[in-house]
Amino acid sequence: MRLLQFGLLVSLASGLAAILVYITGVTHLYDNYQPSNEDLKALHSLQRNFQKCVRANGLGLQAVSGKDYCQVSIYFPSDTVPKWKDPKTGELEGLSFDFNLCEAVATWEQVRNSTTILTREFIDALRNGWEEYAWRRINKGILLNRCKNKTLCVEKLSLVLPDTPPYLPRQFGRCAVIGNSGDLLKTRFGNEIDAYDAVIRENGAPIQNYSDYVGKKSTFRLLNRGSAKALDKVVELDETRKEVLIIKTTIHDIMRKMIQDVPIKNPVYLMLGASFGSAAKGTGLKALEFALSICESVDMYGFTVDPGYKEWTRYFSESRQGHTPLHGRAYYQMMECLGLIKIHSPMRADPNRVVKWVPSLDTIRAARIASDKLLRLG
Repeated sequence: MRLLQFGLLVSLASGLAAILVYITGVTHLYDNYQPSNEDLKALHSLQRNFQKCVRANGLGLQAVSGKDYCQVSIYFPSDTVPKWKDPKTGELEGLSFDFNLCEAVATWEQVRNSTTILTREFIDALRNGWEEYAWRRINKGILLNRCKNKTLCVEKLSLVLPDTPPYLPRQFGRCAVIGNSGDLLKTRFGNEIDAYDAVIRENGAPIQNYSDYVGKKSTFRLLNRGSAKALDKVVELDETRKEVLIIKTTIHDIMRKMIQDVPIKNPVYLMLGASFGSAAKGTGLKALEFALSICESVDMYGFTVDPGYKEWTRYFSESRQGHTPLHGRAYYQMMECLGLIKIHSPMRADPNRVVKWVPSLDTIRAARIASDKLLRLG
């Protein structure tokens, strides 16, 4: 009986010891995620410099801190006249936009240290990658049967899916991403753009007849679904036939047929993109994402419509519908004041313009570590 009691006591003691070890481990783990005073100082410094940067460089924009170290709102001047209406509600676009600097820093630092080209290696590493991810993200052809026949799927995608990334992080020096805004026609940026190490363009934006404004060089071209379905027309925009084509959305059998039958000799790849939620969307943001993953520094042209705009226009065609100019401009201003990009426009046409109050690299690194802790706690 005593032996049994002794055994129960030993078991109970062992159990309590195990619980204490577990609690201690969890406490240490929790402590590791708790932001330190240094972390909070880094976030405070980031937010303070960010507000100064927007005020100094935003052409009338103002940034105001929110309820914590991460939240910030960007306000347009009260005399700004919004033009875009929400197609569902009919409401005009607002004059203030909320952003989370912690999420932005964490997301963009991840982008800058990873590849944005989809590879076979990536799909193979996913659980049920071919049956789930490849089916939803890449090819919804009726003959593929949810990619359960992996051999058939691999064959279908062989022309656009490399084994390993063809472009690695920080592979280029200075890069320019060229949007399609009609503002490009107000300044002759052509020679300036051609001086970059790599130039990234979007969809079917032409170069011929516009080279004084948009330059001649084209290293990469990012395409949405509509442009991908007209791939044979897109390749004619590049006289050298060396432009690399990056498809950001679902690939279709018709595109594969074009690659084989035209034939299209340009390298063609698929975009593996990060998720930015509803804060910003579109081919332009994906082009910046791609550039930031492979370039040391990124400058953008032809994206923003600075104060005084009447409507969103392309430099080569009719007015656009469906864009949100104010929201987009606020998001890109946030990117500039996080040190990710440099904005060029008719009102910011000095190539030697210095972006004032950009947080230092040390501040960004410290803020990223603090942001990761806060996001894990959340």
